[in-house]
Parts: sequence; structure tokens; C-alpha cells
Amino acid sequence: MGLTVVGTGLGRTGTKSMQTALVMLGFGPCHHMIEVFRRPESMQLWIDASEGRPDWDAIFRDYNSAVDYPSAAYWRDLTSYYPHAKVLHTVRNPDDWFDSVQATILAPGSISRREGEDVQARFFASVRRRMPSQPDERSVMTNFFRLHTEAVTAAIPPERLLVYQMGEGWGRLCKFLGVPVPAATFPSENSRAEFIGRALPLRAGPASH
Repeated sequence: MGLTVVGTGLGRTGTKSMQTALVMLGFGPCHHMIEVFRRPESMQLWIDASEGRPDWDAIFRDYNSAVDYPSAAYWRDLTSYYPHAKVLHTVRNPDDWFDSVQATILAPGSISRREGEDVQARFFASVRRRMPSQPDERSVMTNFFRLHTEAVTAAIPPERLLVYQMGEGWGRLCKFLGVPVPAATFPSENSRAEFIGRALPLRAGPASH
């Protein structure tokens, strides 16, 4: 299929809401970390990508767009591999982002921190290697967040890029993508409480997916 929209924003910048929004606007199916859990066989493909053997065509065969991790960790590769794709960079206040990350995707005991040699543990280790080695340090992580945005805006031509502030709604997004504004309210999904409630059964052990 080939990606027409590449999301470069880090996880917990409204990426689940954006996944739904892109589907509503006709850019689905949209890849998101939740898709990795739905298709656990794809974890090995991501591990291969982390080791320098990417098969983007296989990973995104059934997708028209991508947001969130693990795609955001490979934004340079993907924006190069799909040179005609528009680039959507979601952002929020860096300190708020850190608080959210600490309570969700990098919370103590979360599956993303689990060590081991099984495919799931190796997959998450491959993603963590593209983050700072001090994920619990606020100054380190907020600096990482800012530098990530600076790197994206420096690398991507402005006419190809939309820096989207979490929660701003449809207007600039629809203009950027060249589609009408829907009558429906912009989706709001995967709040901190929703994430924690969904993740609790998965902690301290392999996912049951």
C-alpha cells in the first residue's frame, strides 16, 4: 500500500486520537503501537529493522499511514523511504509529556521495560535503545523531547511538515492533508487512565495477545 502520512511525534502526544482521526479522514488503516499487539508476528520485523534489516513494505503492507511508536523511532528511515508521504509531527508540553510517559508507556513494571530473550522483550528493547538510557530523569527526557522536534523540523521541508499541537482539533490538519473538515468532533482517546486500565493485566509478564 505504501504510507501517505508518516507520524514522527513520540508516544503520548495524542497519537491514538490521531490514529482514529486519520482513519476518519480517509488515511487508514493507520499503524500505531496497538497494531503491534494485534499482530505480534510483526515484532520480529521491527527487531530486524533495529538491526539494520528493515522490510518496510512488509511492516506497512496493510497500512496507509503510521503514528506513534515504533514508527516514530524510525522517522528518518520512513520519511526517506516514503519520500512523497506527508509528515505529521504531534507535540505537547514536554513536562506534561514526561509525566504521562512515566505513568504509562515507561511506568515501572510495564511490559516495555521487561527484560528477556523472547520476541516481545527483544522488540521493546529495540525501541528503548532509540530513547535515552535514563528514562526516569525529567531533564534528560524533556531535553530528548525538544531535540527530537528540532531534528524533525530541521530535516523535513516545511511544505511537507505539519507540527500539530495535541488537542488543537481539525482545522490545520485537514488543510494540511487537503481534505474537508468532518462534522464529527475530533476524537479523544487513550487517556492516561484508559492506558493504565488496559495495561495493568499485561504488567509483570508477557502479553497474552
